[in-house]
Amino acid sequence: MPPIAIVQARVGSTRLPGKVLLPLAGKPVLFHVVNRLRRVAALAEVAVATTDRPTDDLIRAFCQEEGVKCFSGSEDDVLDRYYHAARRFGADPVVRITSDCPLIDPLIVGRALGLFAAAHGELAYVGFDGSFPDGLDVEVVARAALETAWREARLPSEREHVTPFIWKQPERFPQDRIRNDTDLSDQRWTVDEPEDYALLQAIFEALYQPGRPFGMAEVLSFLNANPDLRRINQGVGRNEGYAKSLREDHLKLETTS
Repeated sequence: MPPIAIVQARVGSTRLPGKVLLPLAGKPVLFHVVNRLRRVAALAEVAVATTDRPTDDLIRAFCQEEGVKCFSGSEDDVLDRYYHAARRFGADPVVRITSDCPLIDPLIVGRALGLFAAAHGELAYVGFDGSFPDGLDVEVVARAALETAWREARLPSEREHVTPFIWKQPERFPQDRIRNDTDLSDQRWTVDEPEDYALLQAIFEALYQPGRPFGMAEVLSFLNANPDLRRINQGVGRNEGYAKSLREDHLKLETTS
């Protein structure tokens, strides 16, 4: 079966409502995510997995307009949504991308897919080691591993964030990480807060040209030449959504013990 990228997207967001449809260089954030992924030669398809809530009719309308396959499923159980989307689209492996990453780099996605393919079925998961800027994340997951997680995962963090059940068990799910030569984990290129959006607006205004993709190297060069821009979202923490889910895990374990 072919590798297919599935982008999780919804309009609802407590910190930055409607963020996936906010404009960057005249196009929605989700447009940039999808069209960057379409430049990854190893991908057979790019699809979107959204929720079945009426508010996400906007996502479905976007997909219809852009010719993107779309699956609608659970809002909170994102693992369930991913698993059923993977079955619907025949994805194996599943390339997991979040819709708040409009700077996703096709070259890095290609590296992750190449690492997975070179293992000839000996890997269940490929992810990041944390050395890349926040916002370039890609995960490649064997569908069998995704199905096992779907059947067995119970904690809120495992259901909401799709892959923790897998990457927390390397002895059960053979895995590897792609690594960057330089630690850039202090940089935040995702869109989750108004400060993030302000930084991305500046980047796209300077670098975006239709039909001419720019990657991590160009963004780094631009930010090195404009160091004041880095301070725009410097105070925003990384992986706050996952930290919130871990607190929910703790509460669930307390109530069931």
